[in-house]
Amino acid sequence: MSKLNNLLHPKALRYVSAVAQLGSVQAAAREVSISASAIDRHILLLEEDLGVPLFERQPRGMRLTAAGELLLALSLRWKADLNRTLSDIKHLQGVSQGQLRLAAMDSHVNGLLPEFVQAVASEHPGIVLEVEIVSTDEAVQHLRAGEVDIAVAFNLKPSRELHLVTSADLPLGCVVAPSHPLAGEPHATFKDVAAWPLAAQSRVLAIRRYLERRHNWLLQEARPPLVTNSLQLVKSLVRSGSHVALTSELDAGPEILAGQLRFVPLKDRSAQPQTVGVAVSAGRALPRIARMVAERLGEHVQDYLARVRSAGAETNRKKPKPRRNPG
Repeated sequence: MSKLNNLLHPKALRYVSAVAQLGSVQAAAREVSISASAIDRHILLLEEDLGVPLFERQPRGMRLTAAGELLLALSLRWKADLNRTLSDIKHLQGVSQGQLRLAAMDSHVNGLLPEFVQAVASEHPGIVLEVEIVSTDEAVQHLRAGEVDIAVAFNLKPSRELHLVTSADLPLGCVVAPSHPLAGEPHATFKDVAAWPLAAQSRVLAIRRYLERRHNWLLQEARPPLVTNSLQLVKSLVRSGSHVALTSELDAGPEILAGQLRFVPLKDRSAQPQTVGVAVSAGRALPRIARMVAERLGEHVQDYLARVRSAGAETNRKKPKPRRNPG
């Protein structure tokens, strides 16, 4: 596959990409196994034909100009399209090989993703899965631009550009430590949550923007002593018993399965659920293997959620806790 990539990927673009990534002609020459003078000659010819410099020649190396950035982007798109085409050709031969690019959320890293990656490796050993951790907005942008093949993200909406393979509701709830007074309750209200120190997510995360739109009074009343874009920090503080957090079962999935956290649903008519979905581009034909992997990811999301909910329900049945307020 690498030989085919070299044959079909234009040399000039490969040389520009290598110099841009490694910072010098000499380092790029070692990377692509060709003389530094040959690479320099190709770049100079390109600059002469285009009429603009592609690199700033600096004492400590080469840095892309604006025109060089455009050529680097072209090289990356060319390589991505080439990988998809080679995957399609392999499928015509009945071989499950190729490279798939997946956009996912940070909250999936310690939850549903590891099992899914292992499943793909077992079921399709010829597939290289490239996972990029992004926000929901970035996931949609990457899908539309053809920079990823599949996305698993929160609050995806079907459109002419986006096809939802699967979607599941994620009720909003309060996540607490097993020893917390709210842990044994069948449900909680926003006022219950406001009575405790709140570990709040920053605006980069979808859940925070949702809370600001619909329940901003809670953030003002609770006066969160912590605001962070790190879900791991939020969960660490909640596990310690010092804080509570508003999130979904999926975000706290690993800890719920391990018995380290409890998910208490919010009983409030205004508490609308979020969603988690698996999506592909509606405007681009995907290789057969990409469609298969997207469907497999959709099944995995549903199965993982079912296991988390089952574990949470079983734990709550075994260990009820009396309600009491702080102070």
